[in-house]
Amino acid sequence: MARFLFVACTLLLVSAVARAGIVKYTFNVSEMKIRRLCQERTIVTVNGLFPGPTINAREGDAVVIRVVNQHGIFQLLSGWADGPSYVTQCPIRPGNSYTYRFKIVGQEGTLWWHAHVSFLRATVHGALIILPRAGTKAYPFPKPYREVPSFSVREWWNANVVDVEDEALTTGRSANISDAFTINGSPGDLYPCSSDHTFKLAVLPGKTYLLRIINSALNSQLFFKIAGHSLTVVAIDAAYTTPYRTEVVVLAPGQTIDALLAADAPPACYYMAANAYDSLQIVPFDNTTTTGILYYASAGLPSNLTGLLYKGTPPVPLQVDERMFITIGMNLVPCDHGGAGCLGPFGEKFAASMNNVSFQLPSKMSLLQAHFSGVPGIYTLDFPDRPPAAFDYSNRELQKNLELLQTAKATRVKRLKYNSTMEIAHPVHLHGFNFFVLAQGFGNYDPAEAEKLFNLVHPQVRNTIAVPVAGWAVIRFVANNPGVWVMHCHLDTHLPYGLATVFLVENGPTAASTLPPPPKDLPRC
Repeated sequence: MARFLFVACTLLLVSAVARAGIVKYTFNVSEMKIRRLCQERTIVTVNGLFPGPTINAREGDAVVIRVVNQHGIFQLLSGWADGPSYVTQCPIRPGNSYTYRFKIVGQEGTLWWHAHVSFLRATVHGALIILPRAGTKAYPFPKPYREVPSFSVREWWNANVVDVEDEALTTGRSANISDAFTINGSPGDLYPCSSDHTFKLAVLPGKTYLLRIINSALNSQLFFKIAGHSLTVVAIDAAYTTPYRTEVVVLAPGQTIDALLAADAPPACYYMAANAYDSLQIVPFDNTTTTGILYYASAGLPSNLTGLLYKGTPPVPLQVDERMFITIGMNLVPCDHGGAGCLGPFGEKFAASMNNVSFQLPSKMSLLQAHFSGVPGIYTLDFPDRPPAAFDYSNRELQKNLELLQTAKATRVKRLKYNSTMEIAHPVHLHGFNFFVLAQGFGNYDPAEAEKLFNLVHPQVRNTIAVPVAGWAVIRFVANNPGVWVMHCHLDTHLPYGLATVFLVENGPTAASTLPPPPKDLPRC
């Protein structure tokens, strides 16, 4: 059985807990047989569920999850529970267990958890729903008639997903595209043998429902729409936002949206659908559509966003201590074993990089263990603040320039002083912190022009952001969470290629701002 681990996939704070409880779960990881698209195959699941079990908690609760053989939550002073393999811990070996302990403070809404080894995230994932703290006002928007547990949209492969990744890494080619998309594990009736595998949602006329939509896909940014209805978005990545109405939402892998649905259409049956957005048409992608059905109970079944300023919202930091400009690219590296069996472009294999550094995970111990124990030789502190060469980053013709395509593997991290304010152009998904999205755009990034667009009053608060091909984004966050935190692409096919880097945040001056020692049951490599 493959080694893998559970990951709480977002961000979490610690503070005084008033009227808080302790929420406990046990996750048993095992294989199960499932039939989809006319085929039966074995997948890895948690507690025999696909998607996996939902974690329900309130803001202020302490969460304890015992994972047997197995991000997110803002793991302030609980970095040992963040989960990425070889970053904060080693994978949990078959037959062993590890208990994740963390507190949820400062976040309300929808997050999710998932495996953080190989492509196992394809089936090992589930929702994490954070309700308002007990005894407080429920929501900063009208109370819905009902809360729909969650919508998880993602890919489905007929092949074993571990084999899909292994083949890509062995041959040097990109990973095979998925065979279908699913809504809550069901492909929908546009796929073969799937009429009985269609997600269905019953509603009552005149009622309002709160939908929690999660893009748990590995590699696909997805559009989602319900025919004949509009959605009012009220939260993103477990952060409230100024409500806005839209016909279609688009989510990058890892992003979540909470939206109100008014059942105000004529009673009937309506399709809901999700399909992929592709900004680089030369790359093959899954162009199929998954469907579900919204039906009114009386009808029967057929055969730049802005944030919401509310009490407790932290202000945007105006003074910046460090700035980074990070370029993201697909690259090539020499094939292993003299190129035998290598099928990538120009006789090499695919890699990916940030500032032309293709991140290499360690294998002897996790980065957090090496940092905490002062073990040398595991990483270096020289990740560059800027790319090594300046050129027209949005010129697609340059992808034919072999010199610019070359990169090198290394474990280079960026050290940050505690409580320093970071501003980064061109991020993706960041563990350990929420960040403010100051501006986004297309073309080459110009700091002076971008600053004119900065929203410093009520910007989005997120932990994942989509940066399209030839586009850019600027984020800002305060490094007030000591530990080792990975920033990576949330397209899983790019992560093993090296599209990641790590921030090492130093301890603060007090015990409350110092990383505690590791738990006794921390997995060993």
